[in-house]
Amino acid sequence: MTMNIEVRINADFMEQAYCKDLPPRIFFPSDITGVEIAKIICADCVVREECLEYALENKVDHGIWGGESERERRRILKRRRNTEV
Repeated sequence: MTMNIEVRINADFMEQAYCKDLPPRIFFPSDITGVEIAKIICADCVVREECLEYALENKVDHGIWGGESERERRRILKRRRNTEV
């Protein structure tokens, strides 16, 4: 038996993102300096909130999304779970 599961990802916001023409490696840094550089780029982005929500909703594990690191996104999700109870 096969299941046909259709996944729809609304990532239209990415067309307006400041990072759209930058190398992806900037947002998948290997050190704290790289994290800070990515966060600076995200800081004034017009779609920062949409980007962060995308990462949270899709449980993206790696990279800087919406100006937040993996650890920061885990904290946000934990806070949200705790307030839902």
